[in-house]
This record gives sequence, structure tokens and C-alpha cells, in this order.
Amino acid sequence: MSNQWAPGSWRNKPANQIPEYPDSAELARTEETLRGYPPLVLTGEIRRLREMLSKAADGDAFLLQGGDCAESFGDFGTDNIRDTLRVLLQMSVILTFGAACPVVKVGRLAGQFAKPRSSPTEARDGLELESYRGDIVNSAEFQAGARTPDPRRMITAYAQASASLNLIRAFAQGGLADLNQVHSWNLDFVAETPQSTRYGELADRLTETLEFMAACGLSADTTPQISETDLFTSHEALLLPYEEALTRQDPDERWYDCSAHTLWIGNRTRAPDGAHIEFVRGIANPIGIKCGPDIRNDDLLYLLDILDPQNEAGRITLITRLGVENTLAKLSGMIRAVAGAGRKVVWSCDPMHANTHVSSSGYKTRDFKDILSEVRAFFQVHASEGTFPGGIHIEMTGRNVTECTGGAHAITEDRLVDRYHTLCDPRLNASQGLELAFLIAEELKNRRSANNAHAVDHLMR
Repeated sequence: MSNQWAPGSWRNKPANQIPEYPDSAELARTEETLRGYPPLVLTGEIRRLREMLSKAADGDAFLLQGGDCAESFGDFGTDNIRDTLRVLLQMSVILTFGAACPVVKVGRLAGQFAKPRSSPTEARDGLELESYRGDIVNSAEFQAGARTPDPRRMITAYAQASASLNLIRAFAQGGLADLNQVHSWNLDFVAETPQSTRYGELADRLTETLEFMAACGLSADTTPQISETDLFTSHEALLLPYEEALTRQDPDERWYDCSAHTLWIGNRTRAPDGAHIEFVRGIANPIGIKCGPDIRNDDLLYLLDILDPQNEAGRITLITRLGVENTLAKLSGMIRAVAGAGRKVVWSCDPMHANTHVSSSGYKTRDFKDILSEVRAFFQVHASEGTFPGGIHIEMTGRNVTECTGGAHAITEDRLVDRYHTLCDPRLNASQGLELAFLIAEELKNRRSANNAHAVDHLMR
């Protein structure tokens, strides 16, 4: 692969999952408009996230990455953003306080508008139209005009992402993230569940701790970390015309995609000679790589050579999406191959995508038991290999949805119809997210105890 790179060099590579716009002149005008807009995120913020991810690679932090499967123009609003942040903050405090582990918080927010599709078209009742590719491309409405890719939707996506980021920054720095507010993060529909009770007990303990710290002179006034937090954004690097238009060169002469703090490459777009790999290899953002069961270890190492030739700390997160059986059968080999090459990466688990199936009533869903089982297997394999399970990557929402079966509310397949709102893949609701966080906290705590016992044993010899 040539080392010559420019923001538009991806256009010379094979590209899939990118729509064909019928109006090329309108596409060019839209791209030019976006190039003149301010960046959505700042390069200093991107560099800070890389520093924090380097700690996760070393086992000194844990990556919590979660949010919508596909953001919707129609669902945009303060309540949805606030409630999703509340769940992320709840999960974060469970992990931080329960496992004594700093948490890097990254939302699938403010840009997750595009979705890859398994087929370019969709047929219903004898009518075949273009597949829905996310609101940034076309509409979910099954009508010919609605499914035609429209480049002007990128302008709407930018505007909503900008407004979302303003709100996220306000919440993260202006009170919602204050640890003194931990009780107010609970959502009403989660009440009366075991997770809500358990979270309330943890919040009580945290409040007592904060009161003790305040008596010692450590309060929000003297310690900003109590009332503020860092919350970063991410989305899949899929719609490359949009990503290129928001790429900027910093005074350090490195290029940054300023549409989000971090981006990931999906399972369908990680061809080493493809357009998506060509684009992300030249930007300095942290990059995630989705690793499905079909990825070969040699191919994975080749991707690392392309995307991270200098083996820079915090650059690469490997997001495994394997399912339980493949996690137990294949993850060890992946870990050994990466470690054997001297690579330092964050290992993160996506327990959602390999556990998707269609219910008897025709709804795409996921069984929460399968999700928990894959997370346990992820921790089990890393424990056996002596490596650090550095993160979790989930599709979730603060809305009271019934999209994944199981969990504390015991959602059954016949209840999916009650509140099935996703436009693409099923998401965890808040109660299921909390249950998952408590499981991860226990796994991290057990790992820390085992490491401490090993250290003591080593000192005693």
C-alpha cells in the first residue's frame, strides 16, 4: 500500500457500503458546505481520549462505549440524550465504585446516523427499494422517494450532532454528571427492579463517601472531578464523503476526523485494500476494529500494520463480536497473535452483534442471557491468557424499550411489540444496562483480587 495519503485518497480504492447518489452535483455542493463548517470536536479532546485509552490498554482503566444502534432525526431531543447519558453515568459509577477502576466513557452519540446493510435493496409485497442506510443517507419510510439517497441529509446530521454535542458538554460539565446527583440518575421505569435496589444501595454508599470527603475538605468546589466528567463521542466510519468533509489538519500537521473523538471500522468494511481502511489509516483519531468470527489472525495483524505502524499507545481498540462459542474457541488465538507481535491494544467486547436472531413474531432481537454469557466468556479467556479485558461496546438506550428479551423485567418474545422502537438493531434498556454493569464490576473486582493475591504470593516467595 502506498504511503501517500490525503483525506480523499480513499476515492481511489474499492468502496462498499457507500450509497450511490443520483445527484452528483448536489453531493459535491454538500461536501463543500461541510468543509466550511466548524469541527464538531476539537483535536485536543481527541488527543486526551488517546491518552485515556492508553491506560485501558495497560489495564489501568476500562472503556465503556455505548449508545444508539442508529440515531434518528425524528427521535432527536433533550430527553433522549439526557436519559442515555444517565444510563452511561450509572453504569460508569457502578464500574468505578464497585471495581475501583477508572472508566473511559464513550457514547455512540452525535454522529451514529449511518448503518451498513447486508443487502443493497429490500423487498416488501413485491416492491423492491434501496435498503435503509440510516437517516444521514435516506429515510426508513418504505417509499421510493424516501429511500433515494439524499446528500442534503448530511447537513441535517451535522446540525443534530452539533446540538447533541453542546448538550452533552453542558451535562458533563454543568451538574448532571455531579456525583452528588447519583440518586437522580435513576430512571422511573427501572424502579422496583433488583438492579434499581442494588444501584440505590451503591449510591447510598457513595453519598456517605462524598460526605466524608467533604468533611475532609474535598468537595466539588475544590475537586472538579466530583462534579464534572469527560464524555467522548463515537460512530462507525461508514459514510466517507461526510467523514472526509469534516477532516481537518492540526498545527501538529496530523489529520483528525473532527466528526467524532473516535471512530470504528465495521465487520463489513475492514478489507485491507478498501476505501474505509485507506481513510482511517491517515487520521490520528483512536480507531476501533470490529472483529467477527471470520477474521484470520494474519489478516488482523496486517490491519494493525496498516493502521498503527508506529504501535502508538491508545491508537487501536479491537472490538470482538464473536458469540460465546467463538469467544471460547478463537479469542485466545487472537490474543496470542497480537501479543506475540508486540502490539499494545485495548481489547473490548461487543456482546450484541453475534447474538442477534429473529423472533417467531418477526422481530429482530437478542437474548440478554446470551449477552451476559459472552461477556463472561470474554473475561474468562483474558484471565486464562493473563491479559486485560479493557472494555465493553454495547447498543443501549435510556428509553423504556422492549427490544432484547430477558433481564429483570423478563421481557418475552410476545412482549417485544410493546415498545419496539429501534430502526435497525435491538438495544438494551436501562435495567438491562445496569445488570450488565454489575456483572462487569464483579468480574473486574475478582480479577483485581486475583492479581493482588498473586502479587502477595510472589512477595512471600
